[in-house]
Parts: sequence; structure tokens; C-alpha cells
Amino acid sequence: MSGQRTVAIVMNAKNVEEATEIDYLMTNATAEKATAEWIVTTYSQRNWIEVFYRNIKGWLGLKEYQIRVKKSIERHWILVFCAYTFILWHWLTGGLARQWASRPLKTFVEAQEKLFAQPFLVEKVSWLGNNVDVFAAHKASFGLIWA
Repeated sequence: MSGQRTVAIVMNAKNVEEATEIDYLMTNATAEKATAEWIVTTYSQRNWIEVFYRNIKGWLGLKEYQIRVKKSIERHWILVFCAYTFILWHWLTGGLARQWASRPLKTFVEAQEKLFAQPFLVEKVSWLGNNVDVFAAHKASFGLIWA
């Protein structure tokens, strides 16, 4: 790496001897910009990225594809991202809790499990699998091709 870097050491204690966790953060931001507040704010946003990837890899099958064609991979990613958005929207708006939950849904995983455990969803997916031609005709009416 060339150029100057700002390094921050973040630990969970007042000194190195007492610390059980130490993180070393490096940025190419200037020392004037990389204040303690900026580092904490920027680094804390990374947690949400990690949570997002953990959810889509572990619960929605992002890592489960065995596809070699670029277009198929893109379609798989689109389906995973749409599923994530759908579940997150229901979770954040309380749609799942209002309709089906007997207790509050506090995590993405609880929302995902509750949504996909619903019999109506299984029926719809099952129906769609048995009536692909009907769905394809519906999409064709909008000028779309369902392949």
C-alpha cells in the first residue's frame, strides 16, 4: 500500500494489558478527517453490512447456487435480494406480527421463519410450480417473457 494511512486501535479496555479484544483499523482518510468520532461512526456502519451478508448467506441461500452462466447468477442474486427486501419490509412494518405472530418478531431470522412457515405461501408456490404456463401468459400480457 502506498501513501499515508491513518491507523486507529480500538480496544475494550483502558490499556492493552486489560484488553480482551483489540481491533486495528486503517484508512486512507486524512488525519484531520479521521477523528475518533468519524472512526466510530464509519466502523459502526460496517456491522450492518456484516448482518446483511450473514442473513442472505445463512438464511436465504446466497451461497447455495451452483450456476455457471452469468445471467443465471444474476437472477439468483436478484431473487435473494428481493426475498431479503420482502422479509425486511414485513418485519419493519409489523406486517408479519400483525397477521401471524403470537409474539413479537425481534430478528430477521424470526421474521423469515414465520413468513416461510405460513401454509398460504406454500400453497401459492406450489400452485405456481404446477401452473407455470398461466404465470407466463400473465407476464406476457405485460410484454415480459418468463423463461
